[in-house]
Amino acid sequence: MKKISLLFIVALLVTVTSCINESKTEFAETEVTRAHKIISLNGAITEIVAALGYENQIIGVDVTSTFPETVKQAAKDLGHVRSLTIESILELQPTLILASDRDINPELLNKIKESGIETLLFTQEFSVSGSKKLITQIAEALGENDSESLIKKIDNDIAQVILPEAEPKVLFIYARGAGTLMVAGNNTPMKNIVEIAGGEYVITEFEDFKPLTPEWLAQSNPDVILLFDSGLQSLGGIDGLLQAQGVSQTNAGKNKRIISMEGGLLSGFGPRVGEAATQLNQKLNN
Repeated sequence: MKKISLLFIVALLVTVTSCINESKTEFAETEVTRAHKIISLNGAITEIVAALGYENQIIGVDVTSTFPETVKQAAKDLGHVRSLTIESILELQPTLILASDRDINPELLNKIKESGIETLLFTQEFSVSGSKKLITQIAEALGENDSESLIKKIDNDIAQVILPEAEPKVLFIYARGAGTLMVAGNNTPMKNIVEIAGGEYVITEFEDFKPLTPEWLAQSNPDVILLFDSGLQSLGGIDGLLQAQGVSQTNAGKNKRIISMEGGLLSGFGPRVGEAATQLNQKLNN
């Protein structure tokens, strides 16, 4: 009887061990099936996906996805989202497309839906709370539970903003050479980041962007002019900007208070929004 009992116990242990191993194999296969082949068509979304630890699953990006730099090196640059073709997307055989609902071409979106590729559109709000919301939504879409560290970092960065005693009047100019100069108005990320950083944005009369004119400059008379790094470079630096009609007559022009920052950081409103506000705040306080 003892021999029979011993053999029974051994057989039972072998069976249990086998079941455990099978269970582990099934779990591993489940984890593998969760992997994505992601196309991200928005710079902030790309930053969030990468920051959440899914950078190695990004296979294609749009032109605004400039950070982290390693994404550009590994993923295919599909160009501007409004000029994308369905063929360039299908060529990469993605399993998931992430995009902003304000950027993607409706005609392209219909073709993507017809293709059956899972596509998630997000509404981006250019605010600190909007950035946190976007992080949470993308984390949930990827099955990622740990997004709190990104949100906490935003809070820690924003806490470092020191509001100036007198708000400097700031104007953002979008430049692509001297022939293309636009000013940002209401409902733009540039206006919002200026206000988060402690500046007073001077344009409130219109939405989005309008061509820069001497009249707008004279009327707003900013203390500080803000540009993207690439925009200032396209003008040949500060001296080139001062050649634009009306700029040298403003307080900003007279005092050469010209600030430039990396475009994706300044206007992205992704996980680096706190960094953007802190850096701009420091520049405004200098």
